[in-house]
Amino acid sequence: MARTVTAIPATRALHTGAPLGQTTLRRVAGYARVSTDHDDQVTSYEAQVDYYTRYISDHAGWQFVKVYTDEGITGTSTKHRAGFQQMVTDALDGKIDLIITKSVSRFARNTVDSLTTVRALKDKGVEVFFEKEGIWTFDAKGELLITIMSSLAQEEARSISENVTWGHRKRFADGKVTVPYSRFLGYDKGEDGNLVINTEQAKLVRRIYNMYLGGMSIGTIARTLTDEPETFTAAGNKTWYYQSIRAILTNEKYKGDALLQKSYIADYLTKRQVINQGEVPQYYVK
Repeated sequence: MARTVTAIPATRALHTGAPLGQTTLRRVAGYARVSTDHDDQVTSYEAQVDYYTRYISDHAGWQFVKVYTDEGITGTSTKHRAGFQQMVTDALDGKIDLIITKSVSRFARNTVDSLTTVRALKDKGVEVFFEKEGIWTFDAKGELLITIMSSLAQEEARSISENVTWGHRKRFADGKVTVPYSRFLGYDKGEDGNLVINTEQAKLVRRIYNMYLGGMSIGTIARTLTDEPETFTAAGNKTWYYQSIRAILTNEKYKGDALLQKSYIADYLTKRQVINQGEVPQYYVK
């Protein structure tokens, strides 16, 4: 017996569920990010915001929502990017239909973050357009291309991190010491970039050592200095804490030496810093 097959055409869009043929405005947001605070990057940041505001507003069929931004934030993780997180939250809450961003690396250099976010948005009917690569996430090849581009961006971030680490370690091996002068009691930065003793602060440093050598506990020293109206920390604070006194007493820089690479970045994606317990070389400079 012959079979009769009747095709029933789709009536709704695959990802959004909107009726086909229905003319609706797409609510569109832009995302802009620069990863440093340098002046040229700030200019780039402002240019991106202006560009996407105009680009979306002038596009027929699009309704401008806003441009979400993150300035001076790393791209290797989306965890601490407030603008990015707010954008995703608004999109998942049904306030955005389409997100426009410059490139995959602007969105995230972490492959897992990129794919997880894109899939979550896609499940809610929100599309992302990566302008540089020309990728639309609703496209059949979208996820494959994002995986490839995100992997390349992540590899680039790893390479940059390794180059920066190498630079730091080369300076350590050369005996070049960096000191946070604004929070380093007893020293100023000289014209040649080296340590210069601050005469007045040095008196206080010597006094702290003498108090400890005389039998006073670290807690007692902190309370004593806090109670003195004219005694301030290196940062100009009136209150002295146990940790501050302990840091002064255990810092080899107060005798003119420096132990370099006391800690290191264990993961370039999370920027997790850990105490160096022999995993990487240290350098002791006299």
